[in-house]
Amino acid sequence: MENQNDNQQNVVNQIYEYAASLMVNEKKNAFETKKTLIEQGLDEESASTVVNNLEQQIKDAKKEGANKDMLYGALWCIGGIVATAADIGFIFWGAIVFGGIQFFKGVANSSN
Repeated sequence: MENQNDNQQNVVNQIYEYAASLMVNEKKNAFETKKTLIEQGLDEESASTVVNNLEQQIKDAKKEGANKDMLYGALWCIGGIVATAADIGFIFWGAIVFGGIQFFKGVANSSN
């Protein structure tokens, strides 16, 4: 029985990997990916479930990356401002600009 469960899990994993490859590597949209899965023999309900789950995972991963960009961007920008304000003889424009750009890149990506 355990062997059968392992085989079923392997099949499910292969389907998800194939669908993820279609969506991420081949840049296919959800409709195209679902259509391809159905053409490969998956029923419509299962194909929809796979595509919906993958879309959510991709969205979550992008949001996590955007949050990191915002955090590190804010740290760089604030660090540059603090170092400049400490009046140690340098103006840390690079850190301020780089941090600001990274922060706003994160803000833009978090809204997608």
